[in-house]
Amino acid sequence: MEELLELLQDVRDDIDFEKEDKLIDDKILTSFDIIQIIAAIDETFDVSIPATQIVPANFNSMQAMYDMIQRLA
Repeated sequence: MEELLELLQDVRDDIDFEKEDKLIDDKILTSFDIIQIIAAIDETFDVSIPATQIVPANFNSMQAMYDMIQRLA
């Protein structure tokens, strides 16, 4: 989880990823941010995220992203 937090802070250091749970719903992350996060997850965790998994529920919070990575690993 710590590695994911560092990855997310590299993309957007102005967001408290440990507290936010509506990153998509509240339009905190942009589509460009999501693209950067997907690429970073692929590179860092060696996890390919299929298009079917690129849904708001998987990116609304750091925990949701972590859970998705665990499912896909």
